[in-house]
Amino acid sequence: MSAEIRIKELRERLNYLNYKYYVESKPEATDYEFDMLMRELQDLEALHPELDDPNSPTRRVGSDLTNAFSSVQHAYPMLSLSNTYSQEELHEWADKLTKEIEQEVEFVCELKYDGTAISLTYENDRLVRAVTRGDGTRGDDVTENVRTIGYVPLELQTPSGLPSFEVRGEIFMTYTTFDRLNKEREEAGEQLFANPRNAAAGTLKLQQSKIVAKRGLQFVAYQMEGRELPFTSHSQSLDNLRRWGFPVSSAARVCKSKEEIDNYISHWDEERHNIPTPIDGVVIKVDSYASRRALGRTSKAPKWAVAYKFKAEQALTKLMSVTFQVGRTGAITPVANLAPVHLAGTTVKRATLHNADQIEALDLRIGDMVYVEKGGEIIPKVTGVELSERSAESQPLEYITTCPECGTELVRYEGEAKHYCPNQSGCRPQILGRIIHFIRRKAMNIETLGEETVELLFDSGLITCAADLYDLRAEQLAVLPRLGEKSAANIIQSIRTSTQVPFHRVLFALGIRFVGETTAKYLAAHFLSMDAVMAATREELIEAEEVGAKIADSIVDYFADEQNRTIIEHLRKAGLQFEAEQKQTLSESLAGLNFVISGTFADHSRDELKAIIEAHGGKNLAAVSSNTSYLLAGDKIGPSKLQKATKLGVKIISEQEFMAMIGNQDVAPSQSEIEKPSQNQTPIQGYLF
Repeated sequence: MSAEIRIKELRERLNYLNYKYYVESKPEATDYEFDMLMRELQDLEALHPELDDPNSPTRRVGSDLTNAFSSVQHAYPMLSLSNTYSQEELHEWADKLTKEIEQEVEFVCELKYDGTAISLTYENDRLVRAVTRGDGTRGDDVTENVRTIGYVPLELQTPSGLPSFEVRGEIFMTYTTFDRLNKEREEAGEQLFANPRNAAAGTLKLQQSKIVAKRGLQFVAYQMEGRELPFTSHSQSLDNLRRWGFPVSSAARVCKSKEEIDNYISHWDEERHNIPTPIDGVVIKVDSYASRRALGRTSKAPKWAVAYKFKAEQALTKLMSVTFQVGRTGAITPVANLAPVHLAGTTVKRATLHNADQIEALDLRIGDMVYVEKGGEIIPKVTGVELSERSAESQPLEYITTCPECGTELVRYEGEAKHYCPNQSGCRPQILGRIIHFIRRKAMNIETLGEETVELLFDSGLITCAADLYDLRAEQLAVLPRLGEKSAANIIQSIRTSTQVPFHRVLFALGIRFVGETTAKYLAAHFLSMDAVMAATREELIEAEEVGAKIADSIVDYFADEQNRTIIEHLRKAGLQFEAEQKQTLSESLAGLNFVISGTFADHSRDELKAIIEAHGGKNLAAVSSNTSYLLAGDKIGPSKLQKATKLGVKIISEQEFMAMIGNQDVAPSQSEIEKPSQNQTPIQGYLF
């Protein structure tokens, strides 16, 4: 293959990968794979200057521009960093800098947060604009979304003395928040985010800032830009950013030698597995501003900084077989069954293959030795094949064309990566999945039924859908294996009790695709009854909070299905709640305050406390974040919530103190304790910040 042809292929491939990463937030290559392709192109272009192209990917930063936000010119270019995976290369880089400026160089080492870059502009110590990296020259104005992130100061805590400046930083999502978000999306039948970085990038580009506010994004500052900054070094600027109220990683260190840099990298390569924040490497920067100016930059990256990327923990094992799972929405998920291998502290036997496109891209074959990584350090996934160990007799793996459970021909909807079994009414795992979803605690809360019992009832012919549960009789259950009269009576009682579950949970329990717990609450509050939701047009549905076109279409399709409408009528006759309760508002004393409840309490259950909070105008949050006003703590409080609240400086109150806030003035806290903490509040200096 000629150099010209290879250069053309590499440019096309890198441009495509840039688009998938920056625009769609759906990367199709690991950072290492992308960097190796980029390096190959750089080397070829250096050898063949006659093939120079000003639009080559080596000349620009990958773009995340969309048509959804206004485009803004960067006052100072947002350059990317050169990457290395080799400490030997890192040493060569440091030696080259020392030689070029003819003096010893001090460096600042910082954690490389795995999120999405942002530039914040401050004028007269107030945030005026937040812009994404974009193509490095122009970015998207996402100011309204960034204003919702509690870690971003809206006004500086102490005066800077500067008329204007920019702060560069990373917006990211912790593993805990990522897990919670993906769990919610899974329950709603939505596509899962691949890793926290994708989740953060996707959230930042949402059209509704109120949704962004609920996602739990975090921010860390790592760079200042401006004219005539009153500092001589980067480390001084970081100290002042902290003083002004910006979250700055306390892990940043000044390193005076290559040995100190090596020790820093070695420490964090191990320690990164013990922190709640995704990091994928270390950034090494020249500390002195004068030295930076002397070194300058290329069209793509500064010469005075480099990113050392950690290699993802990887294992090599044998692909024994591939099975295909059917979810309650009919989505087909291929799963790699592996020879057991130890990876990142756990034994991995199975790994996701996502969809047919990934299998084809990897050219997987049964018997292959495959590389397995933990995507985002969480979900095991197959990332490559060791071709040198492939058998000559191996055959390409063919993706199934019919459902492995019911034999129905699979379909692939426009814009969807997965294949689906359309046989909703006759495919066993889909039916069981919908019934199991229906009985979950956050849905109908039929606590005496478990997955095994549901399967037993289905296989015995006693139920064919969730509505059939309300026709069951104790004598039918008592004769089944592993049950008996007492268990049968408890099950029937639990089913009867579920008829009192409020309307929004009934709506969630139906398992309408894309309608999660939160969306169901908004639908119930907006339409107030099942009949109103069923009769709503697509346009009317979109008017409800958090309901977009995709969700609206799914709701319309669900209620257009005659079998689903039959189930609804069956549930109506069973006495389920099909109308929303009109909540009584007692006062607005807690308006604007967000509460997290943890532990057990002497006088109230947690559900009662949540109801009291809402009745007095407050809001309940599931997890402690910078948006939390108070942690209402009882006995046996969750240690992670307590630790997070302490770290963020969230006020922790008892049951008595809470009750005082809503009316018992005898033991009322002071007004300063009741006021909502400022959004500008910076987390207490701790392990990361």
